[in-house]
Amino acid sequence: MSLLRVVLIGPESTGKTWLAGDLAAHYAVPMAPEHARAYVEEHGAALAFADVDPIGRGQKAGEDEAIAKAEAAGARFVLLDTDLLSTMVYSRHYYGDCPEWIEADAVHRMGDLYLLHDIDVEWQADGHQREAPERREELFVRFKLTLEVLDARVAMVEGDWPQRRERAIAAIDARLAEPPALAGPTSSG
Repeated sequence: MSLLRVVLIGPESTGKTWLAGDLAAHYAVPMAPEHARAYVEEHGAALAFADVDPIGRGQKAGEDEAIAKAEAAGARFVLLDTDLLSTMVYSRHYYGDCPEWIEADAVHRMGDLYLLHDIDVEWQADGHQREAPERREELFVRFKLTLEVLDARVAMVEGDWPQRRERAIAAIDARLAEPPALAGPTSSG
């Protein structure tokens, strides 16, 4: 079986970064952090459409680095704390547009399992990283529809923090248990 890409995706303040780190430790696999987080910390909150390109390039580079580490270690999968699909959704949401190369690469590099985080946990402020608690539902719908249109394999991550972890582990274990012939995309849960 080739290396699988498990992607944590969804709106702000839904536990993606926490869960990505927890899952990486649980499975002892490499993880690519969300590049937008580091970019915002370095550049501040006043982002513009011009920032989408460097955010996308940094995200892609981080993914490639984690993928190379996972392959070198003989891991069955790599964890991605978001991917270019997330960059695309956020770019369209905030700016009504997205660089063409990001859209093309987001589809070409789609993950093998998307852990879509629901908004059923309390909003937590995180400096400049989180700015629109009132728009989480709108963003959740955008992520869900984008994943549906692309026929991505999706597992919902919802509930309290322990439930989110349990659901993510169950979805990953189920995906890893599948024979390689079933590797094609489908949606579930």
